[in-house]
Amino acid sequence: MQSVPNSAGTSSPKAVAPGGACDSHIHIYDPRFEMPLPQRRPVANATVADYRLLQRRIGTSRAIVVQPAAFGTDNRVTVDAVQALGMDRARGVGVLHPDVTDAELHCLHAGGIRGLRFTLHDPRTAVTSPEMIEPLGRRIHELGWHVQLHLLADQLVDLGAIVDRLPGTVVIDHMARLPQPLGLAHPAFARLRGWLDNGRTWVKLSGAYLDTRTGPPRYEDVGAVARELARIAPQRLVWGSDWPHPTEAGSKPDDAALFDLVREWTGSGALFERVLVDNPAKLYGFD
Repeated sequence: MQSVPNSAGTSSPKAVAPGGACDSHIHIYDPRFEMPLPQRRPVANATVADYRLLQRRIGTSRAIVVQPAAFGTDNRVTVDAVQALGMDRARGVGVLHPDVTDAELHCLHAGGIRGLRFTLHDPRTAVTSPEMIEPLGRRIHELGWHVQLHLLADQLVDLGAIVDRLPGTVVIDHMARLPQPLGLAHPAFARLRGWLDNGRTWVKLSGAYLDTRTGPPRYEDVGAVARELARIAPQRLVWGSDWPHPTEAGSKPDDAALFDLVREWTGSGALFERVLVDNPAKLYGFD
Protein backbone atom coordinates (compact mmCIF):
# COMPACT_ATOMS: atom_id res chain seq x y z
CA MET A 1 0.00 0.00 0.00
CA GLN A 2 1.32 3.46 -0.91
CA SER A 3 2.22 5.73 2.00
CA VAL A 4 0.00 8.74 2.65
CA PRO A 5 1.41 12.16 3.58
CA ASN A 6 0.68 13.20 7.17
CA SER A 7 -0.31 9.67 8.16
CA ALA A 8 1.81 7.00 9.84
CA GLY A 9 1.86 3.43 8.61
CA THR A 10 1.01 1.99 5.22
CA SER A 11 -1.38 -0.88 5.98
CA SER A 12 -5.09 -0.87 5.28
CA PRO A 13 -7.53 -0.99 8.19
CA LYS A 14 -8.70 -4.37 9.37
CA ALA A 15 -12.28 -3.03 9.27
CA VAL A 16 -13.78 -2.76 5.81
CA ALA A 17 -15.42 0.56 5.06
CA PRO A 18 -19.05 0.21 3.92
CA GLY A 19 -20.14 1.79 0.68
CA GLY A 20 -20.72 5.51 1.04
CA ALA A 21 -18.54 5.78 4.15
CA CYS A 22 -17.84 9.39 5.08
CA ASP A 23 -14.78 10.91 6.71
CA SER A 24 -16.56 13.78 8.45
CA HIS A 25 -13.57 15.88 9.46
CA ILE A 26 -10.61 16.71 7.23
CA HIS A 27 -8.65 19.87 6.42
CA ILE A 28 -7.13 20.87 3.09
CA TYR A 29 -4.07 23.12 2.89
CA ASP A 30 -3.57 24.21 -0.69
CA PRO A 31 -0.56 26.49 -1.37
CA ARG A 32 -2.46 28.11 -4.25
CA PHE A 33 -4.44 30.03 -1.64
CA GLU A 34 -2.94 32.66 0.65
CA MET A 35 -2.88 31.95 4.37
CA PRO A 36 -3.44 35.28 6.14
CA LEU A 37 -2.73 34.04 9.68
CA PRO A 38 1.01 33.45 10.16
CA GLN A 39 0.49 32.36 13.77
CA ARG A 40 -1.11 29.21 12.38
CA ARG A 41 1.35 26.79 10.80
CA PRO A 42 0.55 25.56 7.30
CA VAL A 43 0.61 21.82 6.75
CA ALA A 44 2.63 20.62 3.77
CA ASN A 45 1.42 17.87 1.45
CA ALA A 46 -2.21 18.26 2.46
CA THR A 47 -3.95 18.95 -0.85
CA VAL A 48 -6.98 17.20 -2.30
CA ALA A 49 -4.65 14.95 -4.30
CA ASP A 50 -2.85 13.95 -1.10
CA TYR A 51 -6.14 13.26 0.66
CA ARG A 52 -7.33 11.00 -2.14
CA LEU A 53 -4.44 8.70 -1.19
CA LEU A 54 -5.90 8.39 2.29
CA GLN A 55 -9.34 7.67 0.87
CA ARG A 56 -7.89 4.81 -1.14
CA ARG A 57 -6.08 3.51 1.93
CA ILE A 58 -9.03 3.43 4.34
CA GLY A 59 -11.85 2.99 1.84
CA THR A 60 -14.02 6.08 2.43
CA SER A 61 -15.73 7.79 -0.48
CA ARG A 62 -17.30 10.89 1.08
CA ALA A 63 -15.59 13.71 2.97
CA ILE A 64 -16.40 16.83 4.97
CA VAL A 65 -13.80 19.56 4.44
CA VAL A 66 -13.42 21.80 7.49
CA GLN A 67 -11.91 25.25 6.99
CA PRO A 68 -8.40 25.43 8.53
CA ALA A 69 -7.86 28.35 10.89
CA ALA A 70 -4.74 29.34 8.93
CA PHE A 71 -6.98 30.62 6.12
CA GLY A 72 -9.09 32.77 8.42
CA THR A 73 -12.49 33.66 6.97
CA ASP A 74 -11.36 33.25 3.36
CA ASN A 75 -13.18 30.02 2.60
CA ARG A 76 -12.05 29.69 -1.02
CA VAL A 77 -9.64 26.87 -0.18
CA THR A 78 -12.45 24.83 1.38
CA VAL A 79 -15.00 25.53 -1.37
CA ASP A 80 -12.39 24.64 -3.97
CA ALA A 81 -11.67 21.35 -2.19
CA VAL A 82 -15.39 20.48 -2.03
CA GLN A 83 -15.72 21.13 -5.75
CA ALA A 84 -12.62 19.06 -6.53
CA LEU A 85 -13.89 16.12 -4.46
CA GLY A 86 -17.35 16.51 -6.02
CA MET A 87 -20.58 17.87 -4.57
CA ASP A 88 -22.07 14.39 -4.66
CA ARG A 89 -19.29 13.20 -2.33
CA ALA A 90 -18.23 16.23 -0.28
CA ARG A 91 -19.49 19.11 1.83
CA GLY A 92 -17.72 21.93 3.65
CA VAL A 93 -17.73 23.69 7.02
CA GLY A 94 -16.60 27.31 6.88
CA VAL A 95 -15.41 30.05 9.21
CA LEU A 96 -17.03 33.50 9.10
CA HIS A 97 -17.55 36.70 11.06
CA PRO A 98 -20.96 38.29 11.73
CA ASP A 99 -20.38 40.97 9.05
CA VAL A 100 -20.79 38.38 6.28
CA THR A 101 -23.48 39.42 3.81
CA ASP A 102 -26.52 37.33 2.93
CA ALA A 103 -25.25 37.16 -0.65
CA GLU A 104 -21.96 35.66 0.56
CA LEU A 105 -23.81 33.08 2.63
CA HIS A 106 -25.88 31.99 -0.36
CA CYS A 107 -22.77 31.81 -2.52
CA LEU A 108 -21.06 29.58 0.05
CA HIS A 109 -24.17 27.40 0.25
CA ALA A 110 -24.04 26.90 -3.51
CA GLY A 111 -20.37 25.94 -3.06
CA GLY A 112 -21.25 23.15 -0.64
CA ILE A 113 -20.80 24.81 2.75
CA ARG A 114 -23.25 23.39 5.30
CA GLY A 115 -21.97 24.65 8.64
CA LEU A 116 -19.81 27.19 10.48
CA ARG A 117 -17.05 26.26 12.86
CA PHE A 118 -15.99 28.15 15.96
CA THR A 119 -12.55 27.03 17.13
CA LEU A 120 -11.95 28.64 20.50
CA HIS A 121 -9.77 26.12 22.32
CA ASP A 122 -6.67 28.30 21.87
CA PRO A 123 -7.60 32.00 22.31
CA ARG A 124 -4.13 33.08 21.12
CA THR A 125 -4.82 31.89 17.60
CA ALA A 126 -8.62 31.87 17.47
CA VAL A 127 -10.19 33.37 14.35
CA THR A 128 -13.62 33.71 15.99
CA SER A 129 -14.87 34.64 19.47
CA PRO A 130 -17.68 33.43 21.74
CA GLU A 131 -19.93 36.44 21.10
CA MET A 132 -20.02 35.55 17.38
CA ILE A 133 -21.61 32.15 17.91
CA GLU A 134 -25.22 33.12 18.61
CA PRO A 135 -25.78 35.83 15.97
CA LEU A 136 -24.21 33.71 13.25
CA GLY A 137 -25.99 30.60 14.50
CA ARG A 138 -29.35 32.34 14.07
CA ARG A 139 -28.52 33.53 10.56
CA ILE A 140 -27.28 30.21 9.24
CA HIS A 141 -30.22 28.34 10.76
CA GLU A 142 -32.33 29.76 7.93
CA LEU A 143 -30.05 27.99 5.45
CA GLY A 144 -30.23 24.69 7.29
CA TRP A 145 -26.57 24.91 8.32
CA HIS A 146 -25.21 23.74 11.66
CA VAL A 147 -22.92 25.31 14.25
CA GLN A 148 -19.74 23.32 14.84
CA LEU A 149 -17.90 23.94 18.11
CA HIS A 150 -14.29 23.06 18.88
CA LEU A 151 -14.06 23.94 22.55
CA LEU A 152 -12.23 22.55 25.52
CA ALA A 153 -14.46 20.85 28.08
CA ASP A 154 -14.25 23.77 30.50
CA GLN A 155 -15.30 26.13 27.70
CA LEU A 156 -18.31 23.97 26.92
CA VAL A 157 -19.43 24.44 30.50
CA ASP A 158 -18.71 28.19 30.51
CA LEU A 159 -20.49 28.78 27.18
CA GLY A 160 -23.32 26.35 27.84
CA ALA A 161 -25.97 29.08 27.97
CA ILE A 162 -25.06 30.14 24.42
CA VAL A 163 -25.33 26.57 23.19
CA ASP A 164 -28.73 26.26 24.92
CA ARG A 165 -30.03 29.28 22.97
CA LEU A 166 -28.92 28.16 19.52
CA PRO A 167 -31.95 27.46 17.31
CA GLY A 168 -30.57 24.72 15.08
CA THR A 169 -28.23 21.78 14.87
CA VAL A 170 -24.99 21.84 16.88
CA VAL A 171 -21.99 19.59 16.21
CA ILE A 172 -19.44 19.11 18.99
CA ASP A 173 -15.91 18.40 17.79
CA HIS A 174 -13.53 15.74 19.03
CA MET A 175 -15.75 14.05 21.63
CA ALA A 176 -16.08 17.32 23.60
CA ARG A 177 -12.34 17.40 24.47
CA LEU A 178 -12.98 15.82 27.89
CA PRO A 179 -9.68 15.91 29.79
CA GLN A 180 -8.25 12.70 31.17
CA PRO A 181 -8.32 11.16 33.67
CA LEU A 182 -11.65 12.87 34.51
CA GLY A 183 -13.23 11.91 31.20
CA LEU A 184 -16.92 11.15 31.70
CA ALA A 185 -16.79 12.60 35.24
CA HIS A 186 -16.05 16.09 33.89
CA PRO A 187 -19.04 18.49 34.21
CA ALA A 188 -18.97 19.04 30.45
CA PHE A 189 -20.21 15.51 29.88
CA ALA A 190 -23.35 16.18 31.88
CA ARG A 191 -24.01 19.25 29.72
CA LEU A 192 -23.30 17.24 26.60
CA ARG A 193 -25.69 14.51 27.72
CA GLY A 194 -28.43 17.10 28.10
CA TRP A 195 -27.79 18.49 24.63
CA LEU A 196 -27.82 15.02 23.12
CA ASP A 197 -31.18 14.40 24.74
CA ASN A 198 -32.62 17.47 23.00
CA GLY A 199 -32.24 15.76 19.62
CA ARG A 200 -30.36 18.61 17.90
CA THR A 201 -26.80 17.93 19.00
CA TRP A 202 -24.27 15.70 17.27
CA VAL A 203 -20.75 14.62 18.26
CA LYS A 204 -17.72 13.78 16.15
CA LEU A 205 -15.82 10.64 17.08
CA SER A 206 -12.48 12.19 16.22
CA GLY A 207 -9.26 13.49 17.72
CA ALA A 208 -8.65 10.57 20.08
CA TYR A 209 -5.03 11.71 20.42
CA LEU A 210 -5.89 15.21 21.63
CA ASP A 211 -6.75 14.48 25.26
CA THR A 212 -5.42 11.00 25.94
CA ARG A 213 -3.03 9.98 28.68
CA THR A 214 -2.86 6.31 27.77
CA GLY A 215 -1.88 7.08 24.18
CA PRO A 216 -1.79 5.01 20.99
CA PRO A 217 -2.60 2.68 19.51
CA ARG A 218 -5.91 2.19 21.36
CA TYR A 219 -6.31 5.39 23.41
CA GLU A 220 -8.16 3.38 26.07
CA ASP A 221 -9.09 6.41 28.20
CA VAL A 222 -10.69 8.33 25.34
CA GLY A 223 -12.16 5.06 24.10
CA ALA A 224 -14.31 4.91 27.24
CA VAL A 225 -15.83 8.26 26.22
CA ALA A 226 -16.42 7.06 22.66
CA ARG A 227 -18.13 3.87 23.78
CA GLU A 228 -20.45 5.75 26.11
CA LEU A 229 -21.37 8.16 23.31
CA ALA A 230 -22.08 5.19 21.04
CA ARG A 231 -24.37 3.80 23.74
CA ILE A 232 -26.40 6.94 24.44
CA ALA A 233 -26.51 8.68 21.03
CA PRO A 234 -25.85 6.19 18.21
CA GLN A 235 -28.09 8.13 15.84
CA ARG A 236 -26.14 11.39 16.15
CA LEU A 237 -22.49 10.37 15.89
CA VAL A 238 -20.19 10.80 12.92
CA TRP A 239 -16.53 9.88 12.51
CA GLY A 240 -13.67 12.03 11.27
CA SER A 241 -9.99 11.31 10.73
CA ASP A 242 -8.88 14.93 11.38
CA TRP A 243 -6.33 14.43 8.58
CA PRO A 244 -3.75 15.96 8.12
CA HIS A 245 -3.73 16.18 11.92
CA PRO A 246 -2.63 19.84 12.15
CA THR A 247 -2.30 19.74 15.94
CA GLU A 248 0.34 17.01 15.71
CA ALA A 249 3.54 18.82 14.80
CA GLY A 250 5.76 15.77 15.25
CA SER A 251 4.80 12.22 14.44
CA LYS A 252 1.38 11.73 12.86
CA PRO A 253 -1.12 9.07 13.95
CA ASP A 254 -1.87 5.95 11.94
CA ASP A 255 -5.19 6.62 10.21
CA ALA A 256 -5.84 2.94 9.57
CA ALA A 257 -5.55 2.28 13.31
CA LEU A 258 -7.84 5.23 14.07
CA PHE A 259 -10.40 3.85 11.62
CA ASP A 260 -10.28 0.44 13.28
CA LEU A 261 -10.99 2.07 16.63
CA VAL A 262 -14.39 3.18 15.33
CA ARG A 263 -15.29 -0.44 14.69
CA GLU A 264 -14.12 -1.28 18.20
CA TRP A 265 -16.03 1.59 19.80
CA THR A 266 -19.30 0.97 17.98
CA GLY A 267 -19.24 -2.75 18.80
CA SER A 268 -21.44 -3.91 15.93
CA GLY A 269 -21.42 -3.88 12.14
CA ALA A 270 -24.80 -2.14 12.04
CA LEU A 271 -23.74 0.75 14.27
CA PHE A 272 -20.36 1.00 12.51
CA GLU A 273 -22.21 1.49 9.22
CA ARG A 274 -24.63 3.93 10.77
CA VAL A 275 -21.85 6.17 12.08
CA LEU A 276 -19.98 6.06 8.77
CA VAL A 277 -22.83 6.17 6.26
CA ASP A 278 -26.36 6.87 7.50
CA ASN A 279 -25.63 9.53 10.12
CA PRO A 280 -23.37 11.72 7.94
CA ALA A 281 -25.79 11.36 5.02
CA LYS A 282 -28.49 12.85 7.23
CA LEU A 283 -26.34 15.55 8.86
CA TYR A 284 -24.66 16.80 5.68
CA GLY A 285 -27.43 16.19 3.17
CA PHE A 286 -26.08 13.43 0.96
CA ASP A 287 -28.66 11.60 -1.12
